[in-house]
Amino acid sequence: MARMTLEQLRIFLAVAEHLHFTRAAEALYVTQPAVTTACRR
Repeated sequence: MARMTLEQLRIFLAVAEHLHFTRAAEALYVTQPAVTTACRR
Protein backbone atom coordinates (compact mmCIF):
# COMPACT_ATOMS: atom_id res chain seq x y z
CA MET A 1 0.00 0.00 0.00
CA ALA A 2 1.43 3.37 -1.04
CA ARG A 3 1.67 6.05 1.62
CA MET A 4 1.05 9.73 1.09
CA THR A 5 3.80 12.13 2.16
CA LEU A 6 3.03 15.33 4.02
CA GLU A 7 4.00 17.30 0.91
CA GLN A 8 1.56 15.30 -1.24
CA LEU A 9 -1.16 15.87 1.35
CA ARG A 10 -0.43 19.60 1.40
CA ILE A 11 -0.70 19.73 -2.40
CA PHE A 12 -3.87 17.61 -2.45
CA LEU A 13 -5.52 19.89 0.11
CA ALA A 14 -4.59 22.97 -1.92
CA VAL A 15 -6.17 21.45 -5.04
CA ALA A 16 -9.31 20.62 -3.08
CA GLU A 17 -9.44 24.14 -1.65
CA HIS A 18 -8.87 25.94 -4.96
CA LEU A 19 -10.69 23.37 -7.16
CA HIS A 20 -8.05 24.06 -9.80
CA PHE A 21 -4.59 22.57 -10.31
CA THR A 22 -3.03 25.76 -11.65
CA ARG A 23 -4.41 27.96 -8.88
CA ALA A 24 -3.25 25.48 -6.27
CA ALA A 25 0.23 25.49 -7.83
CA GLU A 26 0.32 29.29 -7.75
CA ALA A 27 -0.76 29.33 -4.10
CA LEU A 28 1.98 26.83 -3.19
CA TYR A 29 4.66 28.47 -5.38
CA VAL A 30 5.26 25.25 -7.33
CA THR A 31 4.72 24.35 -10.96
CA GLN A 32 1.44 22.93 -12.22
CA PRO A 33 3.16 19.73 -13.45
CA ALA A 34 4.53 19.21 -9.92
CA VAL A 35 1.00 19.44 -8.53
CA THR A 36 -0.32 16.98 -11.11
CA THR A 37 2.49 14.52 -10.39
CA ALA A 38 1.96 14.73 -6.63
CA CYS A 39 -1.76 13.99 -7.04
CA ARG A 40 -1.12 11.00 -9.32
CA ARG A 41 1.09 9.20 -6.81
